[in-house]
Amino acid sequence: MPGAVNIVIDMKKSPPIDRITSPMCTTPPRYDQVVDTSDAIERISQLLDSDMTKTSNTSMRIPTALREAAALAANELKAAPSATALTTMALRSALEAAVMRAALDEHYAQYPQTRPDLADIAIATAELEGNPLAADPDRIRRAAVEIAAAHPYPEPEDILLWAEARAFPS
Repeated sequence: MPGAVNIVIDMKKSPPIDRITSPMCTTPPRYDQVVDTSDAIERISQLLDSDMTKTSNTSMRIPTALREAAALAANELKAAPSATALTTMALRSALEAAVMRAALDEHYAQYPQTRPDLADIAIATAELEGNPLAADPDRIRRAAVEIAAAHPYPEPEDILLWAEARAFPS
């Protein structure tokens, strides 16, 4: 179903084991009701805005090296009060990014004319980075056309580099 995602919906009992989607997963999914993307975005946002003092005991299998790196970052680099806090912060950031991406994708599906093109993104990148080329958006747009014709997957930084290189006399 287009525009649908899996979201946390409390089920009375776990689905049968044959509904597992990943061959690496040994735990049956607890939630499998399909909901509209807009509803998922709204529910995840509500959950992220809710009381974060309530906690749940959970068991996650993560790579040992990642766990040890998180512990070192928390203890030695003071990145967070604990490895658990660091993991929670990272999970929250990933969820917030997923919600923003889903909201943008949904918006662009409804209003495709609002999707920025590569030149728009390069101009915004120049503005955010304080690049002097931000004052010359036409030069960036020309560079975007030239780069897009020569390279299949250009990045905004490629456009800015090319625009900068073209600014110097040969």
